[in-house]
Formats: sequence, C-alpha cells, structure tokens
Amino acid sequence: MAWDWEKLKQQQRQTGGGGGVPPQMDDIINKFKGLKLPGGPLVIIIIVILFFATSTFYTVKQDEVGVVQRFGKYVRTTQPGLNFKLPAGIERVTKVNVKQVRTEEFGFSSGAADMRSRFSGRSENVNVALMLTGDLNVGLVPWIVQYRVKNPFNFLFKVRDNRKLLIDMSESSMRLVVGDRSINDIINKRDEIAVEAREILQKELDQAEAGIHIVTIEMKRTNVPGPVQPSFNEVNQATQEKEQMIYQAKEEYNKEIPAARGEAERTIRGAEGYALDRVNRAKGDEARFVA
Repeated sequence: MAWDWEKLKQQQRQTGGGGGVPPQMDDIINKFKGLKLPGGPLVIIIIVILFFATSTFYTVKQDEVGVVQRFGKYVRTTQPGLNFKLPAGIERVTKVNVKQVRTEEFGFSSGAADMRSRFSGRSENVNVALMLTGDLNVGLVPWIVQYRVKNPFNFLFKVRDNRKLLIDMSESSMRLVVGDRSINDIINKRDEIAVEAREILQKELDQAEAGIHIVTIEMKRTNVPGPVQPSFNEVNQATQEKEQMIYQAKEEYNKEIPAARGEAERTIRGAEGYALDRVNRAKGDEARFVA
C-alpha cells in the first residue's frame, strides 16, 4: 500500500506547516504493516535453501579428514571431497590435517616462523638440553621431533593436550636413552640414539592412545656445557692419545709376532733336520759295524 501523501500534507497545513504535532506513530506503523514485498514466500524459501546448503554440505581437503559429532558425540569420520551432515546445531565437523608433518624443537630454536618451539628463552633451551649420561657426565643434547596425526579420533578425544603430552614424553624418552650411554656415544652415535628414542617414544604414545605417529627424531650437534668444555677437550685428547698408543702397540705386535713365529719355526725345522741327520748317521754306522 502506498503512502497517502496528499492526506499527510493536508494534516501538516492544518497544524501549521511542519512545525506542529507530527503524525501519530500508530498511523505510521499501520501504514508499514500494510506494505507487502513482492514474492515474499519465494524469498523465504531461498533463504531456507541457502541455510541448509551451507550448514549441511561441506568440503574436506585432500590432506584432511572430517570428524563428525552429533550432539557432541562422535559418529563418523569422512574422507576428502564433498560431504553431507545434518544441519548446524545437530552435527558439527572438525577437520584434521593427517598429512602435515609437524615439528617440535627441544634444547634450541631454529627461528623458523612455521615451527613451534618448546622453549623461547636461551636459558630454558639450555636447561632442557642438559642431560646426565651413563658415565655421570653432563651433555647438551638438542633434538627435533617430527610427527603427524595417524588417528584423528584419538587425537581429538583421547588426550586433552596432545602437544604437551608429546613434549613431556619426548623429554622422558630422550633422557632414558642418554642415561644409558656414555658421553662419547652421545656425541659420536647420534643416529643410534635417535632411532632408540623414537622407538621408545612411539611405544609410549601408542599406549596413551594419542593418535600420533613419530616420523623421525633428528639429533642436533651434541656437546658439553661451556664451563667444562676445556676439561672435556683435555680428556678427549688424552683418550685419543691412549687409543693411538694402543693402536701403535698392536701394530708393532702384529709385525713382531709373525716374525718371531717364523724364526721359531725355522729353528724348530733346523733342529728336527739335524736330529734326523744324526739318527741316519748312527744307523749307517751300526749297519757297517754289524757287517
């Protein structure tokens, strides 16, 4: 219904031009109530369709899976592509990247923007890397853990804080391995230590049902704390000198022993030949005497 402008102007003139009492609000509200939008039911239908389309269909990327909950309870896991769910308020979807390799750093910080480091302060970095070795030395042992999600359900619902669990178990596993090795093994056999620590960590995470797969553990350059570095270098130098002397002694042994054995063999053969010659001569003399 259109506005009755002529009637409105007449009322304004009767009240003294536009400076009098304005039209009653009830009249204005009634006029708005009379307005009708063309195609009203069609607009409502379109809005409903759009609502259902946006709240029921969703897309999962190639490196993701969708974990669907109905009223907060897990019901299914959907694969990459276009998927359907019940409207918002009934079912909701949490998308989990199962192919992304995530990284945690221990004892140092690479400064990479896309990597979340366990510690940001230098002193804290040193503290987490300080470990007691099996021969009662102290070593600085930095390392990296790379992992990905292998079970989305466990990753979301079994553990409250997956990252904290991974960090705590990584430290525990590494300290367990380092505590059984000498400081020289820690420095020179990093690959062996990384493999052993990964096996222990994966076993612990599986028992906790964390839904995490350890891709690799990478050991960084292991060393000793700065204050004891000179003493450690002296010990290493003495150890190397000892090993060198042992090697030289074995080398001399390997040279002298075969020569001595050869000389002994020649002496024995000479003695045996001399004895045989004497026996043969004695037998010959005996034969001539009898004849």
